[in-house]
Amino acid sequence: MISTLSLSRLARRALPSWAAFALLTAACLAAVILGHDGRRAAQVAMLALPLLLWLRWPIERPPWRRVRAVLATTGIALFLLDGAARAWLATQYQATPDSSLVLAAAANTTPRETAEYLASQSHALVLAIGLALVGPGLTILAVRVATRDQAALSRPGRVILLTLMALCVLAHLSKPWRRHHPLVFWPAWTQDVAELRHAWSDQQGQRDQLMRNARAASPTLSSDAPATVVLVLTDSVNRDNMSLYGYGRPTTPQLTALAREESTRLLTLRHAWSVEAGTLASLSGLFSFGERDEDDPAGRAQHLLALARTAGYKIWWMSNHDDVAVDQQHARLADEVEMINRQPGRSSASLDGELLDCLEEALIDPAPRKLVVVHLLGAHPHYRMRMPAGDNPFDDDSDAVDQGMIRAGHPMWLRESRQDYDAAIRYHDGVVAETLRLTRRHVPQAGRGAWMFLSDHGQEVGHSIAHAGHSPGTPAGYRIPTLMWRTGADFDAATAARPFRADWAGWTIADLLQLRWTGMQDERNVLDARYAWEAPRLKAPVVRFDR
Repeated sequence: MISTLSLSRLARRALPSWAAFALLTAACLAAVILGHDGRRAAQVAMLALPLLLWLRWPIERPPWRRVRAVLATTGIALFLLDGAARAWLATQYQATPDSSLVLAAAANTTPRETAEYLASQSHALVLAIGLALVGPGLTILAVRVATRDQAALSRPGRVILLTLMALCVLAHLSKPWRRHHPLVFWPAWTQDVAELRHAWSDQQGQRDQLMRNARAASPTLSSDAPATVVLVLTDSVNRDNMSLYGYGRPTTPQLTALAREESTRLLTLRHAWSVEAGTLASLSGLFSFGERDEDDPAGRAQHLLALARTAGYKIWWMSNHDDVAVDQQHARLADEVEMINRQPGRSSASLDGELLDCLEEALIDPAPRKLVVVHLLGAHPHYRMRMPAGDNPFDDDSDAVDQGMIRAGHPMWLRESRQDYDAAIRYHDGVVAETLRLTRRHVPQAGRGAWMFLSDHGQEVGHSIAHAGHSPGTPAGYRIPTLMWRTGADFDAATAARPFRADWAGWTIADLLQLRWTGMQDERNVLDARYAWEAPRLKAPVVRFDR
């Protein structure tokens, strides 16, 4: 077996120093181009250039050559790793490290969740991990070879080198350029994540402001009759994987049966969309009627739960998520909070069905007006953890869905992920259907009941690309189910064909609550005759929203 030392000696003998320098330059340039776009790539290249130029400056004294080797190797490796990290985020999530999607995910993720995420993405991270392990060693080797046997520079060579160095100094003096240097960017990024996490740690002041805003809006109820409204929010469910919406696998038999049973009282919106591909942003838009200012969340914003509570509803928030941001921003506005999941991370085995007892306890509470929010894990990765062990009816035989994925050239791991995802949807179907049955069973006497179900965002599982998970860059990341049920008046059948956006869902929930206040926008309520659709701007290419 060839030792590392032997490999190093072989490379130094066989590879000319100029060739090693050219390889280092090409690697740096490739990392910068992969990690940055257009003009920004040129700016970052100017930040990396001094390290490469320094390698060509002849240094005679061995101690200083060793210092240069250590510093140059470290600096070049940082640029290579920076480019690799940025390229990974751009490829998988169409996002930059300082985007709100990535910052929010990092601020809301524990070290354990990070490890679990890396494990869940191991099939896609094999090459990246290999480069991360081998790259620094190859960089050290390349630097040693590139600085071997350096001859003195000619006078024109020194002038050119010094001129380039001067240009690089100017690049480093420019703050808009300098902030993208890995040594500046990543410490600042870490600080941004810490500040965001701190801002979420205690939002009592913001919640108090939201309650004052609600009181100022003077919300009222159009009926004095008892009322029970249940809002079921789920996570990562794509309607394209629900047989209720025409999917080839029988993933939603119970909801499909209820749709037949309830007929005109259960409305299935066929063209529902989230406008965000992540949970936090999606829920923020939903509860703030699409108007909440992320930079000033307390301002004059309204929150659905604050308005309902001010109008006289007793509010429950019950969740299978262990999520400090959701808890602080939304759940703590409720009168009663029940978090059944005490194990954070993607490997949490807490099943959504465990919330059903909590829901029934809330529904039998004697309060005359109740709003119960049920927050499910749904089909959040890991998919296999979202159902009882071994409860996967789709992993035995190759069906039409699997054959279609084979024809599309999807790899085995992605087809298995789709099977797990569909099995999670089937288990989830039973839970969601039971929330409707419970709501229907506990409609208050001489009162009214309503139920609404929707997902925060979708999920890509081989619909457009070979990827399983959140996907801001494909329509699958935004395609969601939305269903409604109510006593009393039937739904207009034509409403089912209306396009719907989740950040306007608050207006529809307010309708189910029979809630009115100053500043209502009925044209954003999908149930209202004055509904006026406006297409959202998504980060994914969506040509039509009515399909």
